[in-house]
Amino acid sequence: MRTENMFKNIKAFVFDVDGVFTDGSVLAMPDGDLLRTFNAKDCFAVRMAVDNGYPVAIITGGCSQSIIQRAISLGVEAKNLYQLSRDKRPDFMRFCTDHGLQPSEVVFVGDDVPDIPALREAGLAVCPSDAVADVKEACNYISPFPGGRGCIRDIVEKVLKMQGRWHFDPTEPISAKYPDHIAELANKTGRNV
Repeated sequence: MRTENMFKNIKAFVFDVDGVFTDGSVLAMPDGDLLRTFNAKDCFAVRMAVDNGYPVAIITGGCSQSIIQRAISLGVEAKNLYQLSRDKRPDFMRFCTDHGLQPSEVVFVGDDVPDIPALREAGLAVCPSDAVADVKEACNYISPFPGGRGCIRDIVEKVLKMQGRWHFDPTEPISAKYPDHIAELANKTGRNV
């Protein structure tokens, strides 16, 4: 099947964190938390997917309060956040089952060896340009962008545009799309809520 046809059949997105949302770098804090830098354009694309009704999951071997907070701010439901996932295939399959999806209807984006079993199940297996060689061999599509530098934006925008769903409405109130704590912050700063 041609990659363009695979984009048309996608109904949901699943992402790894380190090396996909980020460039793979982590900053170890004295309290044990690991901080990551997320690309704003990648995150905007995830928000667009959520706002357009696509289920989105994060499946990561990491575990951090910062991952939880970033996922929530993007509209990822808590039940779709899988941390400490060593074997990502069962979590991927659970996400599909929970949302009534066939794996063939889901994009999985990963960059390293632990992602391969889930990539092999996904309808569209995607990796960033700087993924390890074994992952590249398992993918249908290799983004021209590296992890944390546009890979997520690339795949989400392609899927949504191919399906005619890449729409942003700047007049929609913030409170209609964001979790309560973000809407409250926007209200305090005088933004449209």
